[in-house]
Amino acid sequence: MSRLFRDVDGGSLCPRGSVVCIGAFDGLHLGHRALVGHAVARARALDLPAVALSFEPLPREFFARGNPPPRLTLPRDRIRGLLSLDIDRLGLLRFNEALSAMAAGEFVRRVLAGRLGAREVWIGPEFRFGHRRGGDLALLQAMGRELGFDAGEIAPVHAHGERVSSTRIREALRAGDFAQASLLLGRPYSIGGRVVRGRQLGRTLGFPTANLRFPKTPALSGIYATRVHGAGGRAWPSVSSFGTRPTVDGVEPLLEAHLFDFEGDLYGRHLEVEFVAKLRDEEKFADLDSLTEQMHRDAGEARRILADDARSPHEPARARADDPPKTAARR
Repeated sequence: MSRLFRDVDGGSLCPRGSVVCIGAFDGLHLGHRALVGHAVARARALDLPAVALSFEPLPREFFARGNPPPRLTLPRDRIRGLLSLDIDRLGLLRFNEALSAMAAGEFVRRVLAGRLGAREVWIGPEFRFGHRRGGDLALLQAMGRELGFDAGEIAPVHAHGERVSSTRIREALRAGDFAQASLLLGRPYSIGGRVVRGRQLGRTLGFPTANLRFPKTPALSGIYATRVHGAGGRAWPSVSSFGTRPTVDGVEPLLEAHLFDFEGDLYGRHLEVEFVAKLRDEEKFADLDSLTEQMHRDAGEARRILADDARSPHEPARARADDPPKTAARR
């Protein structure tokens, strides 16, 4: 039986009941992990399945289709990340006109109580759901008393005194502050995907690249010192371009990673590109010769940065919650 479900309606997925956590989970940062970890712990204590519930597209994307906000992760990475956190089922509900118009109370009855048989429901700080964001912790608790489940909200998570949120991570990435982004994520920021064939222009210029599509609005763009995971037995030093390639009239965001001194075929392989430092913004060059000259300068700078970074000690991120969850389970 698949652990992933996409639909609001259907038969009961958890006949014995479940513990559910709900969130956007974009980036799966330390706060998200605290929420999922708490739900999993409660599910294990009650001997029930743990369910993570999210949406695709994200509601804020659905309501801003002409100018969608930046995304930290693609759906496949969100799925892979959530499933790795020991949950038993993942709901990635199709967010469409019907779901956007569904009242919060109806969502509770049809999805939380109906499909999932929720015994406990956990959300993050200030989480809202349902039509016009009409659902909150107070509604969950009131309906829980009627339908037989408890509801609670975990406390905000801080890392080195700063509250962890996807918004702050996007701001850090936009500013090229990867140390701060890593602190809030609890790991280096990376983008994963399967290598696809491109126009092979980089190869003709002496810079063959592994190309990963990103069919969403990215949270960053430019030229970066990077490390590629999945190309061999080590993190491979590289220089990467991420954006729309203005010099060659690109459109869809494409992540192009040039692995230093690599020989081999990467087509079809799943890679993770870890961002270490920003070198510069994207820019349009007058001709390919000017572009090639700049690519050599970028490669040299990326090699230097990566060599220095490898010699520097790295402090792991530490996270803490301000307070215990607001609501203790009664059962």
